[in-house]
Amino acid sequence: MVSSTHNPDDGVELSYDVVGEGDPILLVHGSALSRAIWRGFGYTKALRGNHRVITMDLRGHGRSGKPHTQPAYAMDVLVADALAVLDAADAPQAHFGGYSVGSRVGFSLAVAAPERLLSLTTLGGTFRIQPGSVGKLFFPEYDAALGSGGMPAFVAGWEARIGGPLDPQTRAAFLANDAQALQAYFRQTEAEPAIAESAVAALELPALLLAGTADRDRLADSRRAAELMPNARVVELPGRNHGSTLFPAQPILEEWLPFLQEARTAANR
Repeated sequence: MVSSTHNPDDGVELSYDVVGEGDPILLVHGSALSRAIWRGFGYTKALRGNHRVITMDLRGHGRSGKPHTQPAYAMDVLVADALAVLDAADAPQAHFGGYSVGSRVGFSLAVAAPERLLSLTTLGGTFRIQPGSVGKLFFPEYDAALGSGGMPAFVAGWEARIGGPLDPQTRAAFLANDAQALQAYFRQTEAEPAIAESAVAALELPALLLAGTADRDRLADSRRAAELMPNARVVELPGRNHGSTLFPAQPILEEWLPFLQEARTAANR
């Protein structure tokens, strides 16, 4: 069921949907994508049998509102968005799964409102981002491309960087973006401070941190987070880079589904 709510502070509309029955799980996509990736790659189908799956579009993405100002994408605002969606979906507590920036939203949400999360799963995630990371992830001239040629120029630059076409779902998701909103979002992403390691170390919830072996920075950060957190473990995804983290889904689900069951059992003790 497709629904919408609003951030209570600035009124930005937030689009989300809910399917399935069971413990809630909130899934948050990566930069320039949308909630459609979870259905497209098979995660929603796999999770909905035992969970009420809540997928949201981050502001600036999908069907959610698209402000064009950089401060509108501060991490504390994105956390407030996630809480607004959980409230609207009548989910006082939920498991959380996030890819890329969705993982940073998850870490930040766990720090800000630990009582709301039953578990944390990150995919290609980190609790910190270094200046230049967006250019390293996509291509160095991404900001200029967005400003001069919009999303077609951005996609063309990224495909040139990787030496071939994006998969059709990712390409379609990127082309559907608002270039000005995405430019403001990326600029704020680069400016966002890291979560303090002391705050990460204080997170006691069960955590599953997955990253590709070719996604070296995110894998290193996942390992560091697992060293800090008392109930976290890392799973390496052989050969995957950041862009290929989510697909194919089956090896991830083989780790994720049992982890969610273990987290539920632990919460009920």
